[in-house]
Amino acid sequence: MKITFFQTTNLQRAAEFTFANMQEYYAKFAPDWNAEKVLEVTAELVNYDIQLDNQTVGVMRLQFEDNTCVLRDLQVIPSAQNKGIGSEAIKEAEKLALAAKVNSLTLRVFKISPAVSLYNKVGFVISSEDDRFYNMVKPLNN
Repeated sequence: MKITFFQTTNLQRAAEFTFANMQEYYAKFAPDWNAEKVLEVTAELVNYDIQLDNQTVGVMRLQFEDNTCVLRDLQVIPSAQNKGIGSEAIKEAEKLALAAKVNSLTLRVFKISPAVSLYNKVGFVISSEDDRFYNMVKPLNN
C-alpha cells in the first residue's frame, strides 16, 4: 500500500470530489452549497491529491497564515477510509507546516464527524467550540 501526495492540478475535480464526499453535511448545514461554491472557497488554498497505489482517493487543503498551518480540508473516499490514509495525510501536513516554520496545525471539524476521533488520536486538542464545530490545534515542535 503506497500513499502519496501531489499538488492538485485539476481544482474543479477536487471540488467535485469534496462536494460528493461532504454531501451529507452540506445537505444538513449548507443546502445552498454546490461544487462551484466549494471551488470558489478552495481555489486559493494549497491543494493536494491523496493517492493510494496511484489512484486518487482523497484531497487535502492547507492554508498558511501567521504562525499556523490550517488544515482546511481532509477528504478520503469511504472505500479508502480506516486504512491509515488520514493519519498519513496529517503527517504530511505536519511536515509541510514544519518546512514553512509555523508552530501549530489547526483545523475546524463538524462535531458529528467521525474524523474527530482521528484528530484526537494523532494529538489534536479542542481549543474552542460552537454549536456545530470543534476548533482543534496541534502544537508542532520546530
